[in-house]
Amino acid sequence: MLEVRQLVAGYGQGQVLNGVDLRVAPGEVVALLGRNGAGRSTLAKALVGLVPAQGSARWKGRELLGLAPFEVARSGVGYVPESRDAFPHLSVRDNLLLGRQRRAGRWDFDAVYHWFPRLKEREHTPAGRLSGGEQQMLALARTLMGSPALLILDEPTEGLAPSMVEQVADVLRSLCAEGVAILLIEQKLSIAFSVSDRVALMGHGRVVFDGLPQALAADQGLQDEWLAV
Repeated sequence: MLEVRQLVAGYGQGQVLNGVDLRVAPGEVVALLGRNGAGRSTLAKALVGLVPAQGSARWKGRELLGLAPFEVARSGVGYVPESRDAFPHLSVRDNLLLGRQRRAGRWDFDAVYHWFPRLKEREHTPAGRLSGGEQQMLALARTLMGSPALLILDEPTEGLAPSMVEQVADVLRSLCAEGVAILLIEQKLSIAFSVSDRVALMGHGRVVFDGLPQALAADQGLQDEWLAV
Protein backbone atom coordinates (compact mmCIF):
# COMPACT_ATOMS: atom_id res chain seq x y z
CA MET A 1 0.00 0.00 0.00
CA LEU A 2 1.17 3.50 -0.88
CA GLU A 3 0.02 5.98 1.76
CA VAL A 4 0.69 9.68 1.22
CA ARG A 5 -0.16 12.04 4.05
CA GLN A 6 0.07 15.82 4.17
CA LEU A 7 2.80 15.90 1.52
CA VAL A 8 4.24 19.34 0.85
CA ALA A 9 6.73 20.04 -1.94
CA GLY A 10 7.85 22.69 -4.40
CA TYR A 11 10.75 24.25 -6.24
CA GLY A 12 12.96 26.73 -4.44
CA GLN A 13 10.70 29.21 -2.65
CA GLY A 14 7.65 28.20 -4.67
CA GLN A 15 5.38 25.69 -2.95
CA VAL A 16 3.37 23.49 -5.33
CA LEU A 17 1.91 20.77 -3.10
CA ASN A 18 -0.08 21.94 -0.11
CA GLY A 19 -0.78 18.82 1.91
CA VAL A 20 -1.60 15.92 -0.42
CA ASP A 21 -3.36 12.86 1.00
CA LEU A 22 -3.53 9.81 -1.26
CA ARG A 23 -3.48 6.02 -1.13
CA VAL A 24 -2.98 3.30 -3.74
CA ALA A 25 -3.50 -0.36 -2.89
CA PRO A 26 -1.88 -3.38 -4.57
CA GLY A 27 -3.81 -4.36 -7.69
CA GLU A 28 -5.47 -0.93 -7.90
CA VAL A 29 -5.21 1.79 -10.53
CA VAL A 30 -5.68 5.31 -9.21
CA ALA A 31 -5.91 7.95 -11.94
CA LEU A 32 -4.58 11.34 -10.86
CA LEU A 33 -6.45 14.09 -12.70
CA GLY A 34 -6.27 17.87 -12.78
CA ARG A 35 -5.36 20.88 -14.86
CA ASN A 36 -1.79 21.59 -15.87
CA GLY A 37 -0.11 23.18 -12.89
CA ALA A 38 -2.26 21.37 -10.33
CA GLY A 39 0.82 19.58 -8.96
CA ARG A 40 0.42 16.07 -10.36
CA SER A 41 3.90 15.77 -11.88
CA THR A 42 5.45 17.38 -8.81
CA LEU A 43 3.75 14.73 -6.67
CA ALA A 44 5.19 11.95 -8.83
CA LYS A 45 8.68 13.45 -8.66
CA ALA A 46 8.42 13.88 -4.88
CA LEU A 47 7.47 10.23 -4.46
CA VAL A 48 10.53 9.01 -6.37
CA GLY A 49 13.03 11.37 -4.75
CA LEU A 50 13.45 13.91 -7.53
CA VAL A 51 11.87 16.80 -5.59
CA PRO A 52 12.45 17.44 -1.85
CA ALA A 53 9.25 17.03 0.13
CA GLN A 54 7.87 17.05 3.65
CA GLY A 55 5.10 15.00 5.18
CA SER A 56 4.92 11.27 4.65
CA ALA A 57 4.87 8.84 1.73
CA ARG A 58 5.05 5.25 2.89
CA TRP A 59 5.29 2.26 0.55
CA LYS A 60 4.75 -1.12 2.19
CA GLY A 61 5.43 0.58 5.53
CA ARG A 62 8.73 2.13 4.43
CA GLU A 63 9.10 5.90 4.26
CA LEU A 64 10.08 7.02 0.76
CA LEU A 65 10.71 10.67 1.52
CA GLY A 66 14.41 11.30 2.02
CA LEU A 67 15.51 8.32 -0.08
CA ALA A 68 17.65 8.78 -3.17
CA PRO A 69 15.94 7.91 -6.47
CA PHE A 70 17.94 4.67 -6.84
CA GLU A 71 16.85 3.62 -3.35
CA VAL A 72 13.22 4.26 -4.25
CA ALA A 73 13.63 2.15 -7.39
CA ARG A 74 15.20 -0.68 -5.43
CA SER A 75 12.22 -0.67 -3.08
CA GLY A 76 10.04 -1.76 -6.00
CA VAL A 77 8.80 1.63 -7.25
CA GLY A 78 8.89 2.23 -11.01
CA TYR A 79 8.54 5.69 -12.56
CA VAL A 80 7.77 6.57 -16.18
CA PRO A 81 8.39 10.32 -16.62
CA GLU A 82 6.50 12.49 -19.05
CA SER A 83 9.83 13.45 -20.64
CA ARG A 84 10.56 9.77 -21.54
CA ASP A 85 14.31 10.28 -20.91
CA ALA A 86 15.57 7.65 -23.35
CA PHE A 87 19.33 7.51 -23.88
CA PRO A 88 19.43 8.59 -27.54
CA HIS A 89 22.75 7.03 -28.55
CA LEU A 90 22.01 3.65 -26.96
CA SER A 91 20.01 0.98 -28.76
CA VAL A 92 16.52 0.00 -27.72
CA ARG A 93 17.91 -3.18 -26.18
CA ASP A 94 20.58 -1.32 -24.20
CA ASN A 95 17.98 1.16 -22.91
CA LEU A 96 15.93 -1.79 -21.70
CA LEU A 97 18.95 -3.34 -20.00
CA LEU A 98 19.36 -0.17 -17.94
CA GLY A 99 15.94 -0.75 -16.43
CA ARG A 100 16.62 -4.31 -15.33
CA GLN A 101 16.95 -4.89 -11.59
CA ARG A 102 19.15 -7.51 -10.00
CA ARG A 103 16.19 -9.33 -8.50
CA ALA A 104 14.33 -11.75 -10.71
CA GLY A 105 10.95 -10.67 -12.05
CA ARG A 106 8.41 -11.65 -14.61
CA TRP A 107 9.32 -8.76 -16.92
CA ASP A 108 12.20 -9.73 -19.19
CA PHE A 109 12.94 -9.18 -22.87
CA ASP A 110 10.43 -11.83 -23.95
CA ALA A 111 7.62 -10.26 -21.91
CA VAL A 112 8.42 -6.73 -23.04
CA TYR A 113 8.65 -7.71 -26.70
CA HIS A 114 5.38 -9.65 -26.42
CA TRP A 115 3.54 -6.50 -25.34
CA PHE A 116 5.54 -4.10 -27.53
CA PRO A 117 6.47 -5.97 -30.73
CA ARG A 118 7.52 -2.70 -32.39
CA LEU A 119 10.39 -2.48 -29.89
CA LYS A 120 11.52 -5.95 -30.94
CA GLU A 121 11.58 -4.79 -34.56
CA ARG A 122 13.68 -1.77 -33.54
CA GLU A 123 15.81 -3.64 -31.01
CA HIS A 124 19.17 -2.51 -32.38
CA THR A 125 18.08 1.01 -33.38
CA PRO A 126 19.43 3.99 -31.38
CA ALA A 127 16.64 5.34 -29.21
CA GLY A 128 17.16 8.82 -30.61
CA ARG A 129 15.94 7.60 -34.00
CA LEU A 130 12.63 6.32 -32.66
CA SER A 131 9.38 8.21 -33.16
CA GLY A 132 7.84 9.98 -30.18
CA GLY A 133 5.34 7.17 -29.71
CA GLU A 134 8.07 4.53 -29.88
CA GLN A 135 10.11 6.42 -27.29
CA GLN A 136 7.05 6.50 -25.04
CA MET A 137 6.71 2.73 -25.39
CA LEU A 138 10.42 2.35 -24.64
CA ALA A 139 10.16 4.44 -21.47
CA LEU A 140 7.32 2.27 -20.19
CA ALA A 141 9.02 -0.98 -21.21
CA ARG A 142 12.31 0.06 -19.59
CA THR A 143 10.54 0.67 -16.29
CA LEU A 144 8.71 -2.65 -16.53
CA MET A 145 12.07 -4.41 -16.88
CA GLY A 146 12.53 -3.65 -13.18
CA SER A 147 9.33 -5.60 -12.37
CA PRO A 148 7.94 -2.81 -10.13
CA ALA A 149 5.33 -3.49 -7.47
CA LEU A 150 4.26 0.17 -7.61
CA LEU A 151 4.19 1.91 -10.98
CA ILE A 152 3.93 5.70 -11.32
CA LEU A 153 3.20 6.88 -14.86
CA ASP A 154 3.14 10.51 -15.97
CA GLU A 155 1.05 10.97 -19.13
CA PRO A 156 2.00 7.61 -20.71
CA THR A 157 -0.45 7.96 -23.61
CA GLU A 158 0.64 11.46 -24.67
CA GLY A 159 1.27 11.55 -28.42
CA LEU A 160 0.33 7.90 -28.99
CA ALA A 161 -1.84 6.59 -31.81
CA PRO A 162 -5.20 5.13 -30.66
CA SER A 163 -3.99 1.55 -31.21
CA MET A 164 -0.95 2.18 -28.99
CA VAL A 165 -3.12 3.84 -26.34
CA GLU A 166 -5.20 0.66 -26.14
CA GLN A 167 -1.95 -1.31 -25.90
CA VAL A 168 -0.95 0.70 -22.84
CA ALA A 169 -4.39 0.17 -21.31
CA ASP A 170 -4.05 -3.59 -21.83
CA VAL A 171 -0.64 -3.57 -20.14
CA LEU A 172 -2.05 -1.70 -17.14
CA ARG A 173 -4.91 -4.17 -16.81
CA SER A 174 -2.44 -7.05 -16.94
CA LEU A 175 -0.29 -5.45 -14.25
CA CYS A 176 -3.31 -4.95 -12.01
CA ALA A 177 -4.21 -8.61 -12.35
CA GLU A 178 -0.72 -9.38 -11.03
CA GLY A 179 -1.25 -7.16 -7.97
CA VAL A 180 0.81 -4.16 -9.08
CA ALA A 181 -0.29 -0.81 -7.62
CA ILE A 182 -0.54 1.91 -10.27
CA LEU A 183 -0.68 5.70 -9.97
CA LEU A 184 -1.64 7.03 -13.40
CA ILE A 185 -1.31 10.72 -14.25
CA GLU A 186 -3.52 11.19 -17.27
CA GLN A 187 -5.18 14.02 -19.17
CA LYS A 188 -7.52 11.89 -21.28
CA LEU A 189 -10.64 11.27 -19.21
CA SER A 190 -11.74 8.40 -21.44
CA ILE A 191 -8.55 6.49 -20.67
CA ALA A 192 -8.55 7.40 -16.98
CA PHE A 193 -12.14 6.32 -16.52
CA SER A 194 -11.73 3.08 -18.47
CA VAL A 195 -8.73 1.68 -16.58
CA SER A 196 -8.95 3.18 -13.08
CA ASP A 197 -10.56 1.79 -9.94
CA ARG A 198 -10.52 5.22 -8.32
CA VAL A 199 -9.79 8.76 -9.43
CA ALA A 200 -8.10 11.48 -7.41
CA LEU A 201 -8.67 15.02 -8.61
CA MET A 202 -6.06 17.66 -7.78
CA GLY A 203 -6.46 21.40 -7.54
CA HIS A 204 -4.37 24.09 -5.86
CA GLY A 205 -1.79 21.51 -4.81
CA ARG A 206 -4.08 19.14 -2.96
CA VAL A 207 -6.60 16.37 -3.63
CA VAL A 208 -10.09 17.88 -3.90
CA PHE A 209 -11.93 14.66 -4.87
CA ASP A 210 -11.15 11.00 -4.30
CA GLY A 211 -13.71 8.44 -5.39
CA LEU A 212 -15.10 6.19 -8.08
CA PRO A 213 -14.62 7.25 -11.71
CA GLN A 214 -18.38 6.91 -12.26
CA ALA A 215 -19.00 9.52 -9.56
CA LEU A 216 -16.69 12.05 -11.18
CA ALA A 217 -18.05 11.28 -14.66
CA ALA A 218 -21.57 12.03 -13.41
CA ASP A 219 -20.59 15.30 -11.67
CA GLN A 220 -20.31 17.91 -14.42
CA GLY A 221 -19.99 20.71 -11.88
CA LEU A 222 -16.89 19.14 -10.37
CA GLN A 223 -15.39 18.64 -13.81
CA ASP A 224 -16.12 22.24 -14.79
CA GLU A 225 -14.55 23.58 -11.61
CA TRP A 226 -11.34 21.53 -11.61
CA LEU A 227 -10.79 20.19 -15.13
CA ALA A 228 -12.27 22.58 -17.69
CA VAL A 229 -9.80 24.92 -19.37
